[in-house]
Order: sequence, then C-alpha cells, then structure tokens
Amino acid sequence: MADTVSYRPKAGEIPTQPGVYRFRDKNRRVLYVGKAKNLRARLSNYFQPLRSLHERTRRMVTTASSVEWTVVGTEYEALQLEYTWIKEFNPPFNVKFRDDKTYPYLAVTLGDRVPRVMITRNRNIKDARYFGPYTKVWAIRETVDLMLKAFPMRSCSDGVYRRAELTGRPCLLGDIGKCAAPCVGRITPEDHKSLAIDFASFMAGNDSGYLRDLTDKMKQAASTMDYEAAARHRDAIQALEGVLGKSAVVLTESVDADVFGIAHDELAAAVTQFIVRGGRVRGVRSWVVDKELDVGLGELVETVVQNAYDGPDAPPREILVPELPEDTAELEQWLTQRRRETPDPSAPRGRLTGRVELRTAQRGEKAALAQTVEMNAKNALVLYKTRRSSDFVARSQALNDIQDALGMADAPLRMECYDVSHLSGTNIVASMVVFEDGLPRKDQYRRFSIPESTDDTESIYQVISRRLAYLKETPAPADPAADALDEETALDAEGAAGADEVVDAAERRRRKFSYPPNLLIVDGGQPQVAAAKRALDESGVTGIQLAGIAKRLEEIWLPDSDFPVILPRNSDALFLIQRLRDEAHRFAITYQRARRKRDIGTVLGEIPGLGPSRVKELLKHFGSVAQLRKATPEQIAEVRGVGPRLAAAVYERLTDTARSDDQAAEAQPEGGREAGVSR
Repeated sequence: MADTVSYRPKAGEIPTQPGVYRFRDKNRRVLYVGKAKNLRARLSNYFQPLRSLHERTRRMVTTASSVEWTVVGTEYEALQLEYTWIKEFNPPFNVKFRDDKTYPYLAVTLGDRVPRVMITRNRNIKDARYFGPYTKVWAIRETVDLMLKAFPMRSCSDGVYRRAELTGRPCLLGDIGKCAAPCVGRITPEDHKSLAIDFASFMAGNDSGYLRDLTDKMKQAASTMDYEAAARHRDAIQALEGVLGKSAVVLTESVDADVFGIAHDELAAAVTQFIVRGGRVRGVRSWVVDKELDVGLGELVETVVQNAYDGPDAPPREILVPELPEDTAELEQWLTQRRRETPDPSAPRGRLTGRVELRTAQRGEKAALAQTVEMNAKNALVLYKTRRSSDFVARSQALNDIQDALGMADAPLRMECYDVSHLSGTNIVASMVVFEDGLPRKDQYRRFSIPESTDDTESIYQVISRRLAYLKETPAPADPAADALDEETALDAEGAAGADEVVDAAERRRRKFSYPPNLLIVDGGQPQVAAAKRALDESGVTGIQLAGIAKRLEEIWLPDSDFPVILPRNSDALFLIQRLRDEAHRFAITYQRARRKRDIGTVLGEIPGLGPSRVKELLKHFGSVAQLRKATPEQIAEVRGVGPRLAAAVYERLTDTARSDDQAAEAQPEGGREAGVSR
C-alpha cells in the first residue's frame, strides 16, 4: 500500500487562510465538503500515510481523485460556504439526515386579510406563524378546540368562508361562539386580525399576561353585575388553563429556548429537539442522522443545528446543546442572521430581533431538561435500531451481504457472537448470543465462567474450545465445573419442576447448544480471531466461518488475513453485525456485574455475626459497594444492628479483599485492561 494518494498537493501550494475544501472522484462528483480555519493544517491530516488514517477517512481519500479549495475572508464565511455546498452537492461522505415523518404544525396565516388557524404539514405558507411540531394530530385538534373558546378566530376553509359571505349565514362555529364570524360582519377584519395576533402571541408563550387580563375583566364584570360577560371570561380562563395544562412547565416563564439531545454510536445518531416557549414545551421533534465519517459530538452538533434551522423555523435567542462545537462564534453569527431574516408578522416591524446564543446546560432546571431530552434521544436511537432490524427485507439483504463480503458458501442463517468481561483480570466471564435469520434467540444465549486466564485472547480460546466441544460426535466436557451452559439460569427457569423434567430440560438445552453456527464472531481484532482459530483447528470441527469485529473502526477480521473486510458504513450488514456484538457485550457485562454483587455478599456473609439481613442493611445504608469500601469503622458502626466490634471486622475484611484485588491487578500481564469493567 502506498504511503499516500497520488493527487496529494504540495504543502506549499495549500494556503493557510480560512476556507472550504472539496474532495472529488474521477467523475468530478463531490464526495466530501469541509471547512477549516487553516486549510494547510486541516488538509495535511488527510494526506498522512494511509495506514495511519481512520479506516473510513482512508476509504474517502482513496475513492477521491482530486481535492480543491476556496479561500474566504473569515471563518464565518467558511461556515456559510460549507453549508451552501453541502446543500447543493449532497456529498455521500458528509452527515446525512433521515426524517422519516412529516410532522404536523399549528399555523396561523397572519398574512391573510382574514387570518385562519389551521393544522398543516406544509411549511411554505407565506407570512404564516407556525407552532410545533407536534407528534400527534389529535393533540393539536384538542389545543385548537380549547383556544377557540378564548380567541374565537376563523378556522374554516376558504370555500366555507366564501359560502358564508354569499349566504350571510355563519357556520356552526359562529353560532356556538368558537368563531367571531367576520364572514357576516360581526367583527371587522382589523379586529379579527388583532384576535389572531393575540392567538399567536399566547401560543408563543405570552400566556400569563392574557390570564391576568381575563381575570381582571371577569372580576370587573362581576362587580357591575354583568354576569353573562363574567361567565364568558370565566370559560375563556378555563379554556386557556386547559391548554397550559397540556404543556409541561419546565422552566421560568421568561425562557424561550430550543434544547437538543443527541445519542450516537459509530453508525448513526438520533436527535431530539424540545421547543420551549414561555417556559413550556410547545413542540418535540426527532430525526436520525447517518454517519459516514467518524465525526465527534461537537462537529455533529454543528451539522444538526444547521439542519434544524434550514427552513422557515426561526432560531430562538437561546439554544442548548450537549457540547459546543469548535466554531461556536461563527455558528452563533449564522443563527443570528437566520433569526433576523425570518419573517414574523406578529413581531415588531415583521422581523425577530436579538442575538442567538449557543450554550451547554451545566446545572439547575435547564440541565435537568437537557438530561430529559438526551434520554429521549437515546430511546429514539434504540427504537430506530429495533425497527431497522425488524424489517424482513433489510435482514435478508444484510445476510446476503455478509455472505458475499466474507466469501461464504451460504448465508449465515445462524450466527453466534462471543464477548469477554472482567474486572482487573478477576471475575472473568464470557457471553454467547445467538441470532437466527437476523433475529436474537434469547432462549439459546449462554454465559461462561472462566476460572483462570492470562488475558482476553486466552479467555476467548477457552470459551470457543468449550463451545466447540458440544459440536463433536460425543459432546461430553471432561470437567463438569467447566460446563459452558448457564446452569443457574436454567434451574431458575425450571423452578419447581420434578427431577425427570429437569433432566429432560437439560437434554433439550444440550441439543440446542449442539446446533452448529454458520458464522462464529468474536469481539476483537486479529489477536482474538487468531485465538478462536486455534480453538477451531484443535477441535476438528469444520464448516464454520470465523470472523472478528474490532469496535474502534468497525472492521471485520478474518483468520490469516493482513487486511480487514470493510463493510459500507450505512449497510444493513454492518448494522446487523454491530447489533450482534453489542448484544454479546451487554449480556457479558450483566453477568459480570451480577457475579460481583454475589461476591461481595459472600465476602460479608463469611464474617461471624453478619447475616443476610445485616448485609442488606449495610448495602442499603451506603448505597453501593464502592461507598462501603471507603467507609471507616466509625461510619460502619452507625448502621443499625452493627456495633463497633462487628464494624471493625467488616472494615478489616473489606481492606484485605481490596488489597488482594490490587495485587491481582499488579500481576496482570502487560497490555491488560485498566481497572474497571472491561471487555
């Protein structure tokens, strides 16, 4: 492999000013657009020796055949030009957005002579004021129905309005008081437009002022014994309070902000946006981002914010993001310009004013809301993966692509993946997860306990050897204690079954475990694959394809191969293998943590005078094992039922255990994992 690509420009040819660069292929198609404060410094990163580049960056650089750049005056101009070119060329290696639904909005057509409130998915109505987006249409209908009791503006279609004008009779909404009936002259167009502006102002967050005004009018009408007017004002107050009750109060009333939450992995990212106006969540929006190159959270935030306000939505004066991008100042300038360019008939001079600020929430109620938004984004990412994996056509295509990429004779209808987990070389466990036809078979998952091992490769060798023993003609492991089946889980599931039923269940599980996989995957790169290959060769079992997936670059390693197999970043094949690996990791971590909990209970239970109830009381008092280990004898003695002598015994036993763990960590071979749960 050459050290670099042939089209690499000389360093002296690249300017050091801010600018935007484009990579093109041999057909002059734009593959990637990026910006830089210093073009020479940024582009030099792409022309390092190819072996040192990130795999996806190397694929982009080798696919391209030329690079060109444009110098601009400022970093802000670079941001604008990059945004324009991404929209124009849609480069395949830039971040792509998937918005799988068109959200409904509440719109007030303030540009019309007689404004109308309507529910629409069209964002291009001239001079309309939009609110939302909403996730459910029925939620908007309920809101409009309540709002019309307080602000009886027109909600009918143009055809219904013209027919009422010609006949001189209003529609039913006019008769029941949910429309001021400008069609028959009960209110002038000017007064009706003021009513529509009040409607939009209330929806924008100026709600407390209207409630105070209505309350004063109700009291004044009651004092003058105009009870009909007082009743109308009372009904309007109840309607507005009903609308406010449907919007959660999250911040103080003066806060107008958009809060973004982002959950991402190596392949995709889910974005959730909470639209907060007047301290209340007025709308929620979610979408999915496909990642081609390996971009950090800050760069992802920049792209997400640009996409969010690429349209008629005006940025608020405050935007909360999980991490500030590198070009925060330039992005704020761009957002401020977008805000001032957005028409708003209800604003002074028809335009919004004020500077947009990009921030991260550090503490208080905004930080709590940001955590809620991030949790929604994580759930959206899980939902996206679940729906994608449940698609039969996508699963079939993924299995065929894996077959072609790995050179298999048949599609891998049964795949098994293995992962190892330990704590500083102690409590070593492993997991086996099974996917059939691209879907998990949780009844065939297995957990392994590894008594001794020098490193992860040795653990993989032991686990695969024990697994393959069941694929021989006589599947009988020599050491019953080394049985790979999770007997504890099996016995728990079988519960109070009789002895014969337990034997039958064990035999059924053994038969399932003896079913050979088409593809056996280990979590790791070349060393782990080599260890699994050694176990496969020694077992004598044939007909199984072996592969490993390395997390850092998501590349697939085959036995005796110097170069990995690179699957397309957005392919369903890579998505399926990644999901298989993540499931194996989750299953191994869960088992490892459960064993650690049992271990601490066993250690404390060996102390004379400390029974299960007192162990439970200790853990409940300190909240975690880590806090209990940090406690002094005096602090331990404060626990109910634990005296000074027993507290000293607990402290001494935990100190001895911690000392033993430290010695085990020091004895760990070079290259081992650091302290903490590792894979």
